[in-house]
Amino acid sequence: MAAIYLGEFEYAVLLATLHLDQEGYAVPIRELIEARTGRPVARGALYTALDRLEGKGCLRSRMGDSTDERGGKARRYFTVTASGLKAIRATHGALASMARGLETILERS
Repeated sequence: MAAIYLGEFEYAVLLATLHLDQEGYAVPIRELIEARTGRPVARGALYTALDRLEGKGCLRSRMGDSTDERGGKARRYFTVTASGLKAIRATHGALASMARGLETILERS
């Protein structure tokens, strides 16, 4: 199987989904990315990334039960697949490799 390449935002989406385990749906994924990165996340960008990552085989989704608080609509929950974990590891390794040897420069204030 060919390597799956992740962009920075896709990487963040997968990491947030992994953190949330079985409770990963759009709202907490978005909130976690914003909290950890300090950057705003557009709802449309997040849904596009979730769909793209599911299409790449990095995520799997399931529909939860409908709730009264959501007007009878169900939440779509996401979990990271084995391919998604492999992509996270590859991206993490590539970025760590690129940063290796730059610790002194990167740690300067």
